[in-house]
Amino acid sequence: MSEHRGRIKGIFLDFDGTIVDSSEAYVEAARIACERIGCVALDRKAALEIPKRMELKLPLRGIPQADVSRFLDVYLKTFYETSMEKSRPFYCVDEALLKLSQKAKLALVTMRFISGTAVAKQLRYFGLDKYFTYVATSLDTPKPKPSPEILVKSAEHLNVRLSDCMVVGDSISDIRAGKAVGVTTVSVLSGLFSRGELVREAPDLILDNVNELPRHVDFLE
Repeated sequence: MSEHRGRIKGIFLDFDGTIVDSSEAYVEAARIACERIGCVALDRKAALEIPKRMELKLPLRGIPQADVSRFLDVYLKTFYETSMEKSRPFYCVDEALLKLSQKAKLALVTMRFISGTAVAKQLRYFGLDKYFTYVATSLDTPKPKPSPEILVKSAEHLNVRLSDCMVVGDSISDIRAGKAVGVTTVSVLSGLFSRGELVREAPDLILDNVNELPRHVDFLE
């Protein structure tokens, strides 16, 4: 486990797959993108592989190479346009965030390439904005996750030491970013990555979902 000299004072939480279920938005974006460019429709499993492969910078399966750029243009535009309607907070996540915000300052740290203002709007729509001191997106740094730059910036905004922080997310990029600066890493199984994929990255803790986190925070100092 990462070295810590004090209690946890800052918690960096991912958005998609961690506090909101965005799976339907991913599927809808893939459906519309395939329809627009005229490629064969993807099944649900293949559609949910797209954001994973994008994050890992792997070739997209099921999309002709010549059409990938057009597909991604439509896909990302559709995802951001429909994510508020198609996504939903995970069950009882508001209760978990309330408990966490009573223990530490919270920052939302997302790989979405949209403004923090746009993400904050979604948080307000879901009634979750009041729990976060700071919102950071991939537009706030030239090097998004898995680079740790966004975590460093978030710690500065929270006015806490990185050594007193943890990062919580559903993807391997969250783990890699956290490990790069020595913060505690917590993975949740509520997103797109499997337990096996996360285990290989050796996070400090793996939980089924973020609702389990409040009772663990005090033991992760």
